[in-house]
Amino acid sequence: MTRDQDMIVDEARAWIGTPYVHQMAARGAGTDCLGLVRGVWRAVVGAEPERPPAYSMDWSEPHGQERLWDAALRHLSPKDAADAALGDVILFRMRQGSVAKHLGIQSAVGTAPCFIHAYSGHGVVESPMSAPWARRIVARFQFPDVEAY
Repeated sequence: MTRDQDMIVDEARAWIGTPYVHQMAARGAGTDCLGLVRGVWRAVVGAEPERPPAYSMDWSEPHGQERLWDAALRHLSPKDAADAALGDVILFRMRQGSVAKHLGIQSAVGTAPCFIHAYSGHGVVESPMSAPWARRIVARFQFPDVEAY
């Protein structure tokens, strides 16, 4: 594990217990899945490269636009979805045929993989990368200047 990967996972874990609040990005006060990634970015990389526009809970589903994926491509380094490494940002499609609209950060790899995410009704939690979660992964990214593990 690189120092950058340690910093990403440590910062994401510091958000565990933060309540789920749509469109927020404040550790301890409230966040959604995008807010978690934004908060980790601020702590590890620096100032956010862009401010997300207001977004609804359906996150561009009515028009079928992959806005979250497009934003990730603008600021993160894409990688093979099967090449799990600590600190990766993971993009999930929650329902087949819908847009990808959930994010998490890989916190463990190997025989017991896990990820940290802000989940409606649960807040920020660290979850096992169970088969139902793994089959929803559609893309994987690295933060800038983070080496693959």
